[in-house]
Amino acid sequence: MQGVSQTRDLVGYGGTPPAWKLPAGARLAISMVVNFEEGAEFAVSDGDPQAEKMSEVVSVVPPGRWDQGNEQIFAYGMRAGIWRMLTALEKHRMPATFYMCGRAVERLPQLARRIVEAGHEAACHGWLWRPHADYTDRESELNDLRRCVEVTKSATGQRPTGFFCRGSESPETRSILRELGFGYASNGFDDDLPYWDRADAQCPLLVLPYALDSNDMKFFHPNGFVRADEMVDYVRDAIETLFEEGEAGHPKLLNIGWHLRIAGRPGRFAAFKRVLALLESYGDKVWIARRDAIAQSWREQFPA
Repeated sequence: MQGVSQTRDLVGYGGTPPAWKLPAGARLAISMVVNFEEGAEFAVSDGDPQAEKMSEVVSVVPPGRWDQGNEQIFAYGMRAGIWRMLTALEKHRMPATFYMCGRAVERLPQLARRIVEAGHEAACHGWLWRPHADYTDRESELNDLRRCVEVTKSATGQRPTGFFCRGSESPETRSILRELGFGYASNGFDDDLPYWDRADAQCPLLVLPYALDSNDMKFFHPNGFVRADEMVDYVRDAIETLFEEGEAGHPKLLNIGWHLRIAGRPGRFAAFKRVLALLESYGDKVWIARRDAIAQSWREQFPA
């Protein structure tokens, strides 16, 4: 793949962030993200060269061999976890953005459609659950992104406008996102506010940062959460910190990430339920919105 010069920006807003005005005078914007990727992980049974290793435990199955157990751990998310999470979101009437992998949507179009019909956003999570940094040529990455967009639009009736991939983008990803007309990218872990990527001056791309700390993936990491309340307490602490900044006139964005096979498990689903109840307790002080709505708010107030 042809390299693209990347200049690291370590300054950002330089301590003087813009004064973002949120609906109803809210002091904090919150993005709830649910990952819809089960069935799009690497699996030998799907013709992939090896199986995904990251799961409840580190797989002991040799590379290139069928890993029945790990496939079933992923399948749990679609068979059981998703229903708990959709029911809870409906109960609390909270909108979420679902990062949808194309192969997962292709396998379960009826479930993807149900998610969108419930009022949630379908965003593009790549064709497979893989880092886009793995792509070695632009054409392959472009074709996979086109395929993901087409499959998602066909299944849900909604054309994805947002993108996030596992790990890292490739040097060509944002050029492709511009070419395909995406409204925002979320592979940004470097700020609490959206910002414009002006690498292409003729076509700036909005970056809506994401985060991996207030994320149930930490249940899969040895330095992360063990009990459900550990994640709830962490989210509460993040809210309190950002509330102070919002009260001072500079509202920020808090991302909370979930996975069907992780928080969908009974012991961890308690974290999902308690976080939703916590968010609800703040009332109009927080603006809980889909990522496309957050992107639109920023675009209207701070156009490129």
